[in-house]
Amino acid sequence: MSEAASAPRVVILTVDDDPGVSRAIARDLRRRYGGDYRIVRAESGAAGLEALQELKLRGDLVSLLIADHRMPEMNGVEFLERAIDIYPAARSILLTAYADTEAAIDAINIVDLDHYLLKPWDPPEVKLYPVVDSLLEGWLAEDHRAVLETRVVGHRWSARSTEVREFLARNQVPYRWYASDEPEGRRLLLAAGQDPDAAGTGEARLPLVIAPDGGILLEPDDQELADHVGLRTTPAGEFYDLIVVGGGPAGLSASVYGASEGLRTVLVERLATGGQAGQSSRIENYLGFPNGVSGAQLTGRARRQAAKFGAEILTAREVAGLEMCGSSRLVRFADGTAIGAHTVILAMGVEYRRLEAPGIDELTGKGVSYGSSLSEAMNCEGRHVFIVGGANSAGQAAVYLSRFAKSVTLVVRAESLAASMSYYLIQQIEQIPTIVVRSRTEVVQAHGEEHLERLTLRDSDAGTTEDVDAQWLFVFIGAAPTTDWLDGVVERDSRGFVLTGPDLVPGGATIKGWALDRIPYLLETNVPGVFAIGDVRSESTKRVASAVGEGAMAVMLVHRYVEKL
Repeated sequence: MSEAASAPRVVILTVDDDPGVSRAIARDLRRRYGGDYRIVRAESGAAGLEALQELKLRGDLVSLLIADHRMPEMNGVEFLERAIDIYPAARSILLTAYADTEAAIDAINIVDLDHYLLKPWDPPEVKLYPVVDSLLEGWLAEDHRAVLETRVVGHRWSARSTEVREFLARNQVPYRWYASDEPEGRRLLLAAGQDPDAAGTGEARLPLVIAPDGGILLEPDDQELADHVGLRTTPAGEFYDLIVVGGGPAGLSASVYGASEGLRTVLVERLATGGQAGQSSRIENYLGFPNGVSGAQLTGRARRQAAKFGAEILTAREVAGLEMCGSSRLVRFADGTAIGAHTVILAMGVEYRRLEAPGIDELTGKGVSYGSSLSEAMNCEGRHVFIVGGANSAGQAAVYLSRFAKSVTLVVRAESLAASMSYYLIQQIEQIPTIVVRSRTEVVQAHGEEHLERLTLRDSDAGTTEDVDAQWLFVFIGAAPTTDWLDGVVERDSRGFVLTGPDLVPGGATIKGWALDRIPYLLETNVPGVFAIGDVRSESTKRVASAVGEGAMAVMLVHRYVEKL
């Protein structure tokens, strides 16, 4: 990779495997933009991604990505798809030959491509510069304050260190990880007044987090961490038109539609927006993305969209209660503070059920994870990985992790994957030789000292057990709603899912406490003005598209409710 002088300027990155073309595009860009932008060029997709990671860690800004489509190993669309996950606000251009026009059009859906440009682009004054000018103008119109990195020092097999890394990754906070037993990690511990020699004994206060402003946090909780890295945790007001509890696809959809239609909207999320969908490596059956889209990319765009329309987004705030105060609904936080609104939408989603087997709890965060910890994917390289579960989320994780792991084993209690996994995923899994499906099998014990080393599997048909080497275990079993805080207020079914609309009045039964002269709206709970959407709702369809649709529908019902106040 070659580049212009290393002045602190915004970057334009070009990627082309043909050295002549690479030099030509960089030359034309420097001629017009070299005074204001730093032109960086790479000659492969992998080199381009490596350059972007380096720029991200340094806190540099990237305004424009230009990639040639026909490159070996990683084509231009594949590069842009991964690059936009690193710099989601960057504008993008795909360089194509005339024969690649159809691929370029497809890329508009796949990577939200801004423009495709036919080669050659001579003269650049006519074919190149007007396009680049327009894209840079749009990029400059947005707020692009430089983001410096957060540094995290921890033990590689510490559960809390893993949680901190996952929190930062899911909230798209740039960070650099240092193991406490490595030289740089020890130097940072010493600088923070911690004894590096105590790190391996469990006596050091880890993880250590060094914020971009140099501030130091020792063993921070999520709210302290969020405050220190610049995430909003405190509401700007005391009363809103709409409070959305939960930041998965359903909650983000409700926030987008609520804010875009003029409702004073606040979204409250306990951990990170995106929910389980945000952890998915690839969602391939979502309308409009024929080649799939990563969960982080899809939900990250939704978050930015909600913020663009004026929705307030609070992170690391746990909701502990819901109260009625006349026509107002009060949402109380775990710290005792509260905010009020005319209406509330419950969109908390679900959590994966705990795997009940000896050793699992002790090794959680030490090789055992619930959901797909994509920030740990690179650590799976050359390892034996096991995944428990047979639904789409487990299948998507298996396909993704197979790119890194030596082997991936899907452990499924059912006879086959057909009962719970989409057909397209089953087909993909069958075509990947490093993925093995073990049906009618259960994990009955986990073994390891500092981290996971082995699993004991039981064949349900034969009744026999087998010990297998395993360095990573990802658990995707069942769905448990986190709705205990609604006890005595909102009606739920026997499993804890929230009842809405017709499900509240089976056979025309009377709704306890309902005083209005109408029946509840389709997504309304037994509390007027409180709605439930997405996975937390009883009998809902557990798919991203249906959650997004319910978010839009709930806002329509919110308007109907508010009009009659």
